[in-house]
Amino acid sequence: MLKKFSALMLAVLIGAVGVFAQDDAQVRSLTSGQKYKIKGVVVAKDDTSFVVKDGTGVNTRVMIDPNTSIKTKGGFFGGGDKIASSQIVRGLNLEVEGRGDSSGSLMANKVRFGKDDFRVAQSIDSRVTPTENRLTQTEENQQRLSGQIDELVAISNAARGGAKAAQETADAAIAGVNATNQRITSLDDYVVQSATTVNFKLNSAVLSPDAKTQLDQVAQAAMQLKGYTIEITGFASADGSVAKNKALSQRRAQAVIDYLVETHNVPLRRIGTSYGFGELQAVADNSTREGREQNRRVEVKLLVSRGLNQNVEVRPNTTTDTPTSNDQQ
Repeated sequence: MLKKFSALMLAVLIGAVGVFAQDDAQVRSLTSGQKYKIKGVVVAKDDTSFVVKDGTGVNTRVMIDPNTSIKTKGGFFGGGDKIASSQIVRGLNLEVEGRGDSSGSLMANKVRFGKDDFRVAQSIDSRVTPTENRLTQTEENQQRLSGQIDELVAISNAARGGAKAAQETADAAIAGVNATNQRITSLDDYVVQSATTVNFKLNSAVLSPDAKTQLDQVAQAAMQLKGYTIEITGFASADGSVAKNKALSQRRAQAVIDYLVETHNVPLRRIGTSYGFGELQAVADNSTREGREQNRRVEVKLLVSRGLNQNVEVRPNTTTDTPTSNDQQ
């Protein structure tokens, strides 16, 4: 039976890293001195106790001491093999008998489980625990994949012959791995969150009050994001020589950078690209006065990483200052 499910179990181990995390359900409090018999799955373990989730989804903390009898089922005359308490692992299906103690836990006097269940649980734990550690090191700023008790029960069912449940668990685990891989791949995938255009007077690289207001809004929006970068490009109209317009467009781009850095403390590492195109890439006709006014501009694009902003929406917000009477020179 174990060989029959080896391929499925391997797929589960690759993706269900968080499956053995301690369940968040509240641990029930037992009556002191009363006898209890509990059947369920181990979902958490420490040196002196473990937590069992039964078939109704209720958690019970089980205390163990040197007098607790821990054995596998079967053997000659039902004796079974003695097992050390340290060998009880997460994912093990077992039965516990004992009495409630003063802390509300179950003080076990007998713990029993099948040999096949024991071998499968140990195999799973030996592979999942190192995988949990590697994931924590790799994504220290990300929430670890939450453990789902339904997956844990499915794995246990697979060990006892639940092929369909094991297949569903494997499919879910692989889907989780694919989603994580996609997220990692998207870390370097930047999309435009907003685009703003500020305009300048003729032969000027000085920011107007309206331009500063627009840049204030860009900075405020950026501070609410993770993994953002700001792309800044300067342009000029066709007034004057090509070389002069090239230099003028670069000064305009630098004026925007200086304002964002000096006024809003935007880190330099967040300024992704800055360039002056001169009179190239005009957005309006340079043969008209109105067209040249539109071409005297700096475009500011706020980009965000899809990998660090899963729910990001691209919100084009290109705005252009309407030239005042002072701009029309």
